[in-house]
Order: sequence, then structure tokens, then C-alpha cells
Amino acid sequence: MASLLGFDLDLWDYLTFLTLMLCVVALIVAWLFLAGLPGRIALARKHPEAEAVKYLGYAGLLPTVYPWMQALIWAFKPTDIVDIRRFPPAEAMETDKEIARLRGLPATLHEAVKESSQDAIADAQNMSRATAPAQGGEEGKS
Repeated sequence: MASLLGFDLDLWDYLTFLTLMLCVVALIVAWLFLAGLPGRIALARKHPEAEAVKYLGYAGLLPTVYPWMQALIWAFKPTDIVDIRRFPPAEAMETDKEIARLRGLPATLHEAVKESSQDAIADAQNMSRATAPAQGGEEGKS
């Protein structure tokens, strides 16, 4: 097969191109893995600013490594922050909601437990109401 390059391309040339393309794809995948590492660490540690850490991690590897290193350090920073506008349990609930939103979960664990306990209380009240008149009616007949 004639080519515009002045020589024929054979199987080894195509394998070389394929190998180069696989190397480029592997480099992109490795870059994405490293760029997302601070964000994944922040989510796992339930960091209050996990979304900002994630974006800084992705943007940090573009121009230089320095912002990415800052994101990595920020992901490991202790997160014992108390906002004076909320009490600590409320702050923990807000952080859990933000983490659930970032992970794509429908609700936080606190809300799920709260809903299930409210449902259990309502079921117990309904069952006690349903059995109370039946027992009272039998006592009245005796």
C-alpha cells in the first residue's frame, strides 16, 4: 500500500501508533487519578470544604504542582471547626448533608435514622390504638 510519506506502513507501524495512544490514555487516567486524590481524601474524612478541596486538586495539577500540594495538605487538615452561628451537632448535620450531596446520596445518615425512628414511633402508636379498643370492649362484656 502506497503512502503519502514515501514509504509503506506495515503492521509494526500500526502497533507503534496503538502503543503511543495507549500511553497517552494511561497518562491522562493517571493524571485524573492524582488530581482527584485530595478531593476523595477530603470526602472520606468528612471535610467541611470537601468540594473546594476537590476543585483545587483538579485545577492544581494544570499549571504547577504547588496548588495540588496545598489541596492535599488541606484535605488532611483537622476539621474541628465550630461555627458560632450553629451549635456543634447542627454543624455536623450540615457537613453530613454536604458530603451526601457531593457523593450523590439521597439523604444523610442522620436524616435516615430520624425518619426510621419517627416511622417506628408512629407504627407503635397506631398498633397501641388498634389494640386498645378491642381490649376495652372485651373487658366491658365480662
